[in-house]
Amino acid sequence: MVHLPNVIKEKARAVRLVVFDVDGVLTDGTLVYAADGEQVKHFNVKDGVGIKLLNTYDILTAVISAKESAALSRRVKDLGIQHFFPATKDKWAVLSALMDELLIGTEEVCFVGDDVIDLKVMKKIGLSIAPKDAFWMVKDHADLITDSEGGRGVAREVADIILGSRMPLEEAYIKAMLPEFENVKQ
Repeated sequence: MVHLPNVIKEKARAVRLVVFDVDGVLTDGTLVYAADGEQVKHFNVKDGVGIKLLNTYDILTAVISAKESAALSRRVKDLGIQHFFPATKDKWAVLSALMDELLIGTEEVCFVGDDVIDLKVMKKIGLSIAPKDAFWMVKDHADLITDSEGGRGVAREVADIILGSRMPLEEAYIKAMLPEFENVKQ
């Protein structure tokens, strides 16, 4: 992992909730439709490990997406993400209500987004992260830009940043090597 500035490490250390957008973050943003009209999405298994690791260390995860699909619902279920908000038009309203429910302050939230719909949230929370290939305006407002492009390990990189702010990553990954870690799909 690349050396992070102390201000980013401090922000990452305060995070209790990591929220992911989907298209362009957990996927590469490509929309593929099967012959029956069903959306097909490609997810990265490394991201699954990262999300599971966050949850293993009691860091809450959520997905807030402007779109809805069966593939996304299945992935969220497989990863055990408890806070899922598909077909969301106002991400800030949804996130604000979730923070109230969980008693979490804005400085304890990390949001990972890639397009202009995410800016309203990214400007108000503690740590905003954008993928390497995010829209330029989003990157201009992000606290950190990942080395990974959307759908290519962004969530894993975010997990490494959050967990690495708390402990050596080798220590964090010990839990991923345990047999019970594999009980949840990635």
